[in-house]
Amino acid sequence: MKPFIVTTGIAVPFDEDDVNTDKIAPIPTRRSLKPDLAEMFFHAARRQADGSLDPSHVLNKPRYARPSIFVTGRNFGCGSSREGAVWTFLAVGITCIVARSIADLYRENCLQNGLLPVELPDDRMDALLARVQQADGLEPFTADLRTCVISGPGGADLPFDISEADRTRLLEGLDDIGMSLKHASAIADWEERTRLHAPWLQQPHEDGRAERTT
Repeated sequence: MKPFIVTTGIAVPFDEDDVNTDKIAPIPTRRSLKPDLAEMFFHAARRQADGSLDPSHVLNKPRYARPSIFVTGRNFGCGSSREGAVWTFLAVGITCIVARSIADLYRENCLQNGLLPVELPDDRMDALLARVQQADGLEPFTADLRTCVISGPGGADLPFDISEADRTRLLEGLDDIGMSLKHASAIADWEERTRLHAPWLQQPHEDGRAERTT
C-alpha cells in the first residue's frame, strides 16, 4: 500500500448526500477481469441518456479532469462493501475524500488502500465547501496528514481528527497485515511460549491443522 502523507491539488465540490458505492463504481462496468477503473468512476452519473458525457456534470468539466481532493456530503460510500469504489478514486488521482460523514465499511476500505478519509463537523464543512466552490478548480488545496489540517485559498487552515492508529497506518503505508507485522517479535515470543508450555496447540493434524491431544 502506498503511504499517504500529504496531497496538494484541485478539490472537487460534490455536494451530495447518500452517495452509494454502486453510483461510484457501477457493477455493469466491472465485467472485465481488468476493468478501466478511471472509466468506471461515476460512470453512469456522468453520462446522459444516450451514453455521451454530460458536459454540465462537475466531474466532466476540464478544470476537474485530474483532481486530488473530493469534497462531498453526508453518509458517503453507503451501500455494499466494494473495494472498486475506492480504487476508482485512486485511478483518477484522488487520494483524499472530505465528507460530513463516511459509511463505516467504505471508510475502512479507504484506510486499507491508502486513501485518506476525512470527516468534518458541519461548521468546518460548510466553510470548506464554500471555499472549494469559490476556487472553482483554479487554485489548489492541501490535505496534510502530518499536521492533520486542510489548507487552501479563502480562509484559515481547517483541522481534522483521525485516530492515531489510522494515521500511523496511512503514514507508513500499512494494511491490516502490515500493522500486525509491526508486532512480529511479540508474535514470535508468544509462539515460542506456546511451543514450550502448550505444545498440543502446535501439534499438526494429518491435514495440516493443529490438533489438541490430552
